[in-house]
Amino acid sequence: MALVGSCSAWELNIQMPTKRLQAMDEAVAPLIHALRPLVGSGGELGSRGGVACDSWVLGVEAHNVRDWKTVPAKCEGYVGHYMLGSHFRRDSKVVIDEALAYVETLKLAGNGKEIWVFDIDETTLSNLPYYAKHGFGTTPFNATSFNAYVLEGSAPVLPETKRLYDKLLSIGVKPLFLTGRTEDQRAITVANLRSQGIYGWKDLLLKQPGFKGSAVAYKSGERQKLQDAGYVIVGNIGDQWSDILGAPEGARTFKLPDPMYYIG
Repeated sequence: MALVGSCSAWELNIQMPTKRLQAMDEAVAPLIHALRPLVGSGGELGSRGGVACDSWVLGVEAHNVRDWKTVPAKCEGYVGHYMLGSHFRRDSKVVIDEALAYVETLKLAGNGKEIWVFDIDETTLSNLPYYAKHGFGTTPFNATSFNAYVLEGSAPVLPETKRLYDKLLSIGVKPLFLTGRTEDQRAITVANLRSQGIYGWKDLLLKQPGFKGSAVAYKSGERQKLQDAGYVIVGNIGDQWSDILGAPEGARTFKLPDPMYYIG
């Protein structure tokens, strides 16, 4: 399909002003609604059949559909249109607008201990250039090819997230990255972030060799260490529920949309 070959439409789209985004959406929307594919694979919903892709995505985002391995095969077009069109950008904007409204209410001590936890993949940096070439999540995850993409250091920044990041820096809240990327990817991750205009973070916490627990256990454990060290987690944002579940979650959590993969 034409969408899979390139992510250039998305890369251009994230730079467009509002009127052009609306025009793009008007052009893409009929294609989305014309598809109306039914789930043909991908876990229990696929085995039942008769579930529309938009309903499946809603179930994913509401954390009602869990532990799935791939996007249903017949939903590749739907997810592709969602990610490459303006719908994904609009949904992300709603999340970040709410986060920024919350930031305006913060009463800060200004002691350097107030932090905001950011995930990286599909939260700060987008791997859409990779997933556009791999069926938008309809094919099983391949660690070898994905890690090769990570090592290119070419992932673009998610522009809505950068709005929040820059605002936090301006008011003295230190962003901190907590990611499932591994320690051997530190140098390329730092280079990728800096190439996208991301600077000034408090720390970059990566998964250490030998960790065998779940993503929830890993991330909540790292947040506990931060809290024990006297840091106040005023906010926490990620694209996976496992980024924000598990005490201590932070004073307020925000989840960005991601219908391409699930990490439990």
